[in-house]
Amino acid sequence: MEFEAKVLPQIGGFGRYNRLVALFSWFPHFAVALSLFSDVFFTLVPESYHCRADPELLPSAFLLRNFSRQLYLNFTVPWINGSGPSHCDLYKYPRNWTNFTVRESRELVPCTRGWWYGNAAGLQSNFVTEWNLVCKDYWRIPLQHVCFMTGWILGYVLLGTLCDWFGRRQTLLISVSFSGLFGVSVCFSNSSVVFQLLRLGQGAALAGVFLSSYISRLEVCDPPHRLMVSMVSGFFSVIAELMLPGLAVLCSEWSVLQAVATVPLLLLLSYWCWPSVFPESPRWLLATSQIPQAKRCLQLFSTRNGVCMRDEIYPAETLLTEIDVAFPEDPQPKYHHIFELWHTRVIWRNCLILTFTLFLSTGIQYCFTRNLHSYSTHFYFVYFLRALTGAVACGLLCVSADRLGRRGILLLAAIITGLSSLLLLALTQFLHGGLVLVLSFVGLLSSQALAMLSVFFASEVMPTVVRGGTLGLVMAAGSVGTAASSLMELQNNGGYFLHHVVFASFAVLSVLCIMLLPESKRKALADSLRDGESLRRPPLFLSRRERDDLPLLRCHHPTSQYDPENYSRLLSTTRKMLSQDTVPYRITVESQPPLLQSNGTSQEDHNVSS
Repeated sequence: MEFEAKVLPQIGGFGRYNRLVALFSWFPHFAVALSLFSDVFFTLVPESYHCRADPELLPSAFLLRNFSRQLYLNFTVPWINGSGPSHCDLYKYPRNWTNFTVRESRELVPCTRGWWYGNAAGLQSNFVTEWNLVCKDYWRIPLQHVCFMTGWILGYVLLGTLCDWFGRRQTLLISVSFSGLFGVSVCFSNSSVVFQLLRLGQGAALAGVFLSSYISRLEVCDPPHRLMVSMVSGFFSVIAELMLPGLAVLCSEWSVLQAVATVPLLLLLSYWCWPSVFPESPRWLLATSQIPQAKRCLQLFSTRNGVCMRDEIYPAETLLTEIDVAFPEDPQPKYHHIFELWHTRVIWRNCLILTFTLFLSTGIQYCFTRNLHSYSTHFYFVYFLRALTGAVACGLLCVSADRLGRRGILLLAAIITGLSSLLLLALTQFLHGGLVLVLSFVGLLSSQALAMLSVFFASEVMPTVVRGGTLGLVMAAGSVGTAASSLMELQNNGGYFLHHVVFASFAVLSVLCIMLLPESKRKALADSLRDGESLRRPPLFLSRRERDDLPLLRCHHPTSQYDPENYSRLLSTTRKMLSQDTVPYRITVESQPPLLQSNGTSQEDHNVSS
């Protein structure tokens, strides 16, 4: 059944209950964003740190009371011009050394008694300072980013498939339960390895929370409200991102911040007790032929929206009877998986293109943020600028994507991203610092808009029966692009130039690929694989039919009075009436002996012969 045309209007459209469900689907995004962006504060290296002084490395005649703190620091820690005290080295003096003015005999040694750290962006201790992940152990910090993103990748792929098999609601509840469990466990980590493994598990669960709530919200909206409702969830993520610096200052300890970020996830467990605030998607139930569950869900939506669906004199005119007509017998549920995409052409192509655009949009953001770091090394400058560009990108998409179309805005965002990247790649050393800042801001804004619209576009063009798995694949590619920046940090930014060249080339290539996508603006969502295959790209240019193409004689075809839908309703109604024993009167006929006997003689002849 066509959900937008036949089902959604009869249950109240985008009524008050649909709006309530959309509202409660925004809260999971807020909870997910808190846990996601808190990783920035957990792994932030303090701006100032140096080795703690070791008295064993000082000469035996050294008296601490004769030196001030600054002189003592200069005497024990090497000083690097332009960057302050050395982060990883100490001075070692001979034990019998007495001439403090001659310093040629001292040598450099690694830190022996730990480090002294300054405050790390509001937190007095975090993942780095707790286990001294600096100097030779610095590689564990980007490894933590890679582990966290690996969890997201696994969660998108596995839990996206569960969305298609067990439903959106069940996947959300499972993901919320595991994310809360892992979140609490992270607070009690006793080593960096345990911390990384638990964050990997929590990342996988958070991916399921995000994906299931995103799909469920999309499927309860009508076409005119889909974009706006989805983009509002982006503002919830921005609000969580803006709140985190204040929470970090109030918490001061990383374990306390982790506990605070886990509280919203634990509150989402209340969805177990109130299924009406996050019901199962009726579109998915109908698409997978779960007819009894779909009827109960549609009755819930219609009742909460104030629409009456009870059977009247002609029950075939109600929605539930139309479902009975479409499904005469309750069929077995039909579940699909992403491996069925191998037998498709259009769906697979659209999935690959949107996977590619999301991968490059998330991967190229590292190039723009690195230029911002070179302009200002202050942590909060880059942090709040990223949050600002995210909010502006959401606002621009709300205004433009419904007017100009998804494909046009996606193409425009890819062009701006590619141009900004190419200009920065070729002219950074020749441009003024302010112009570099502007190009980096514009590139970061367009790349974030490209990422948001790629996710939304993929959710619209993918069929309902495999929307969880396919959207999970697309978003897993986005996490791979995010992890690429951490791989650059593992190599100490040694491959940054190559990274920038590759993703700038990808941005140019994406412009050509986007032209092959269909347009989904204000169109019905595809439910089956056949519907998804029918979503083909529109022509690039609208062609006008010439006069020679017109027929010589205009013939008016009479409109047919036959309507297959009305005929099927009449047939279903007649079948139900005949199956009921409710005839108002009966015609009784007295039984009479047959006129002819079995041997063919009449009754009268029989009487005469007798």
